[in-house]
Amino acid sequence: MNNVINWFEIPVAEMDRAIAFYEPVMQVSLRRENMDCAELAVFPHQDPAPGGALAKFDGITPSQQGAIIYLHTDDLPATLARVETAGGKCVFGPLELGQDIGTIALFTDSEGNRVGLHQPA
Repeated sequence: MNNVINWFEIPVAEMDRAIAFYEPVMQVSLRRENMDCAELAVFPHQDPAPGGALAKFDGITPSQQGAIIYLHTDDLPATLARVETAGGKCVFGPLELGQDIGTIALFTDSEGNRVGLHQPA
């Protein structure tokens, strides 16, 4: 069976600011791509695993409303500390989930989005 999720985009208002936030928080290098309709900064991933990007589109505004994506972390407390250092804020959690699912937290990013973090059990 294929993954139901195969791509995500986190809306941004200011790409340089968003990259300056996410690269140290997630400890990755984002790859910039310009398209006719959008400016992207792509998170590293290997097919067939789901991938995603920061995305700047005209008319699409970052928000704390709507769907929540959860980014993977092996060390939730350290990642939350980097969120705070980069100018974000933890707004929920950490919360340990039952049945060996792991631990989650929510934060607001530099653009005003609500984003989740998940550390597997």
